[in-house]
Amino acid sequence: MRLDVLSALNSERAARRACVLVTQLETGAQRLVKLADVAADPMADALDAAIRAGKSATVEHEGASYFLTVQVPPVRILAIGAVHITQALAPMARLAGFDLTVIDPRTAFATPDRFPGDSLVADWPQNVLPGLKPDRFTAIACFTHDPKIDDPALEAALSAECFYVGALGSRKTHGKRVDRLKEKGFSEAQIARIRAPIGLDIGAVSPAEIAVSVLGEIVLALRKKPLRESAGAPS
Repeated sequence: MRLDVLSALNSERAARRACVLVTQLETGAQRLVKLADVAADPMADALDAAIRAGKSATVEHEGASYFLTVQVPPVRILAIGAVHITQALAPMARLAGFDLTVIDPRTAFATPDRFPGDSLVADWPQNVLPGLKPDRFTAIACFTHDPKIDDPALEAALSAECFYVGALGSRKTHGKRVDRLKEKGFSEAQIARIRAPIGLDIGAVSPAEIAVSVLGEIVLALRKKPLRESAGAPS
């Protein structure tokens, strides 16, 4: 691998940005395609599918064979609210291969005995999220029903172009949330990215069922949404 290609690949990895090393199998020629450049690439469809799948693969393009070495950062779920739904979600997320962090300033809820083995931060989202640096490979799900806790997380998620943004609450609750976000300067298009009511509509009732619906919706957003659509937007 050329030194310039290796250096660029390492830079993308350090910045938690997806990229694909394209190697033509017959000639060995290599080039690196960054996520922001996928849409304009002649192999855009194949590159996009590989990034969304998170798997390297051999593909054919215009009579030639290529190996796509896919680099994507570990996908994270930041769960806002150490509630019963989050307790059910945590082991499911681990089984599905996601890194999960639970954030809640309420120390009565954010306790190690309720989340054994999980990454847990008993602090306000506005204090925690800048250090975590949410990005396009981060999902943020808000479960507290408390605007003082949920709203700062939603604002950070929309500003960071997280691939999934969800919030618990009725349509009436979400309507009030929309008004608050508009007052903060967020556009209708940005606010429309929030999945509310949160989770797939599977008729979920219990905390565990709601957790299943939320995790399913996160997987759907990750695997089905073309990530390149937002690649040109500022982080």
